[in-house]
Amino acid sequence: MARRDIVVIGGSIGGFQALRTIVAGLPPDFGAALFVVLHVGDRPSRLPELLSASGPLPAHHAEDGEPIEEGRIYVAPPDRHLLISRRRIRLSRAPRENWARPAVDPLFRSAAAAYGPQVIGVVLSGALNDGTDGISTIKRHGGVAVVQDPADALDPGMPQSVLDHTSIDHCVPAAEIAGLLTRLTREEVALPRRGDGEEVPSPPSSIPQSVMASEYETEAPAALICPECGGAMRESSLGTLDYYTCHLGHRFAAPNLSVAQFRQVEQAIEIALRTLGERAELCRRIAERARAGGRSRSAEHWDRARRQAEEHIGVLQRFLKEDWVQPGEETSAEERTGHC
Repeated sequence: MARRDIVVIGGSIGGFQALRTIVAGLPPDFGAALFVVLHVGDRPSRLPELLSASGPLPAHHAEDGEPIEEGRIYVAPPDRHLLISRRRIRLSRAPRENWARPAVDPLFRSAAAAYGPQVIGVVLSGALNDGTDGISTIKRHGGVAVVQDPADALDPGMPQSVLDHTSIDHCVPAAEIAGLLTRLTREEVALPRRGDGEEVPSPPSSIPQSVMASEYETEAPAALICPECGGAMRESSLGTLDYYTCHLGHRFAAPNLSVAQFRQVEQAIEIALRTLGERAELCRRIAERARAGGRSRSAEHWDRARRQAEEHIGVLQRFLKEDWVQPGEETSAEERTGHC
């Protein structure tokens, strides 16, 4: 047996007001760890400070690798997904989900994978449908699903999406969620067991690959994209020569499409090089002004940022200097035989 001691909470527009109400109602001896994602994007956030001032539990921006402790509020920092492995916190700059990083779904999925029925998921006020997939995953792993009553939410989109697409256990106003969480976290829950009655081992400490859609690891494209307009392309053939045509009519023989793709790659690298060079120069200027003003700590920070940009420039320059394989440039003697 175990307690429901992992509480994950997500929201967006109106979620902050609901979250402050919840935090204010929790007891000082709250027997669970809370993990919070609001759609703050990459903007600086004072959310931990405001939550700490709203109730008895301390809140702080989560740090990668730190241990999980009961009675604390871990807040997703700007521009990082907040994930949970067994007993540890992980931060990730994986691709945005539903336009958001941090996003609610990655947190919920990771909690479900690591803690199963010990998880309570809460979706608060917000637009669109972030959180729906995550709550569904929590339910599939035996956890408890809670949503703020859409009638009580400043923006009912996220709670209503959960209600429309998955089963939930509790739908209550924000003012009742603290009491509900306090009661749920005091209940014991049976851990999954095998058919022979043996308890299923705890999940590994690493985050399962299925939790994140991708850590910028590419999969096979759903379709080839037109270099002219970005539309998907259909494949056809004329004898032994393949052609690719988009819905607007841009048409490429396969070797020509390969050349166009290479030009896109080269152009993208050149743009990245230019931007990194500008960043390095900006960091250098700011560091010099900071040193001139006696702000040595700030100057050191900007110097590190400049060195990082210069290191990345070196990596990209190596890509451009390499000889890229261009299969259409040469034809073997065997392939030319009989085609004169």
